Amino acid sequence: MTSNKSFKSRVRTRMAKTGESYSAARRNLVPRPGAPGVPAVASETDPGVPAAVPASGEPGNLAGEAAVLAAGVPADLASEAAVPPAGPAEEAAAASHEETVSGDAMAAATGRSRGDWFALLDGWGAVDRSHGEIARWLVEEHGVAGWWAQSVTVAYEQARGLRLPGQRRGGDFSVGASKTVAVPAERVTAAFTDEALRARWLPEAPFRVRTARPGRSVTADWEGRAAVTVHLVAKGPDRTQISLQHGKLPDAGSAAAMKAFWRERVTVLKQVLEG
Repeated sequence: MTSNKSFKSRVRTRMAKTGESYSAARRNLVPRPGAPGVPAVASETDPGVPAAVPASGEPGNLAGEAAVLAAGVPADLASEAAVPPAGPAEEAAAASHEETVSGDAMAAATGRSRGDWFALLDGWGAVDRSHGEIARWLVEEHGVAGWWAQSVTVAYEQARGLRLPGQRRGGDFSVGASKTVAVPAERVTAAFTDEALRARWLPEAPFRVRTARPGRSVTADWEGRAAVTVHLVAKGPDRTQISLQHGKLPDAGSAAAMKAFWRERVTVLKQVLEG
């Protein structure tokens, strides 16, 4: 957290000297990948901390994850710290989890309270902007980390009546469930992809796997629509954090029912895997 604040301070000092926007000043301070002494992939949070590069070759962000945890974000959201703020999946995740984020955590992580952000967004005319426009503005002009930009945006939209809790701006709803289980991440993947094993905790469900990355993620259709995303984070050789997201729900009633359903099912999943 200290390194993140230090870097932001350097960015803002440059802004004061040059008149650049936050994004332009930051871009000029981040060492270019491939430069002498610079890792091939630089961290979004602190250019002195190399980002994680998973086996798939997709860059992660260990520094961003640590900062989110230090700020008091629920553990099941830590893996979303470095997610860019424009996609519908990220918007849905923030919408379903926004209620778990305290105002103190938001202020500690972003430097402003909810009320301060809302006043700033009102002055910018955010009420007439899309979700993606708002989140990008927070990242590019104010240096808010990706997941927190989503959270601030969702909180603002809910406060201004632009969406209900759990609802995306497009009108559909999203809910989430999380659980930590004492088994390897690959075993958790199998619980979703192996039909016989899945039947032990999710019997007769309209769940059809679309893609699976062992130990990392699963996406699936629910009743014929791409709607369920599961992210796995290994917390050790025999400990895995599960974050499940179910989107494209038509109304608040359906969202409430599915939220209760998934909370029950992941509890059963834990019992099956650890039994």
